[in-house]
Amino acid sequence: MKKSRRESTADKLTNLLFTLPAVILYTIFFIYAVFVGINYSFTDWDGIGKTYSYIGFTNYINLFQNQFFWSSMGITLKYALMLVVGVMSVSLVLALSLNSIKRLKTLTKSIFFVPAMIGGVTIALIFDQIYYRLLPSVGEAFGISWLMQSPLASTQTALPAVVFVNVWQAVAMPTLIFIAGLQSVPQDLYESAMLDGATVFNRFRYITFPYLMPTFTINLVLAIKSGITSFDYAYALTAGGPSRSTTVIGILIYNDAFNNMKFSQANAEAVILFILIALLSLLQIKISSKGGVNQV
Repeated sequence: MKKSRRESTADKLTNLLFTLPAVILYTIFFIYAVFVGINYSFTDWDGIGKTYSYIGFTNYINLFQNQFFWSSMGITLKYALMLVVGVMSVSLVLALSLNSIKRLKTLTKSIFFVPAMIGGVTIALIFDQIYYRLLPSVGEAFGISWLMQSPLASTQTALPAVVFVNVWQAVAMPTLIFIAGLQSVPQDLYESAMLDGATVFNRFRYITFPYLMPTFTINLVLAIKSGITSFDYAYALTAGGPSRSTTVIGILIYNDAFNNMKFSQANAEAVILFILIALLSLLQIKISSKGGVNQV
């Protein structure tokens, strides 16, 4: 039975009233904040003074001449690369393992998903104690020299140690996404391949992986975005040290805004980061739309 025009209008009005608060809050705390930040990036505001002057693209020009900015971008890219490799490889292995479990599958998945429900700072503080108290004790007990000090104390191992903590927590969601992709593979393909004598590797290469490509690309883009925007793990574990070896772009923005009183420069750094994230988001949307249609 078709609705009358008056009922249709009432439904639309009801939907509008329900979504309006969320739209207003999103506009105030995100869209408006973004434009305010962009505006401040063209000024010399220190974050405290009531007055400021417009200086054009000076902050952006100074950034491209700032060695700390380029060093931070390089560290961020290294962080993102290590995070992508760790998350993608570990989550894929976990998904393949969990998908083959026959009993207590739901309970096992829930256990592996627990780290995702704990805050990043909490995880970082737990591993901070592991790095500073447990590992040196193990190194001294077994006479392992490279374990006798915290990996966070060395410029060579601090960044990988921070990435390890991030990977430990970040694999939960990609694992579930991979499992969803694995469950879409028709079982009769595996049966036919086994009858033809295909090895485990060949079954994965020619059957499993093609069906996982949509989920693989989504997890890949999400991991890259997570690596580029990471802040809490590095800040809670090292605060950017030692010797700036873990100063990712998020920590640089924080330090310039709240410690160095260079609020306008920090906004310029945030705008550049925003542009990178926007480009990655557009790439993710494009990949997702193609992945939804071009399933194998």
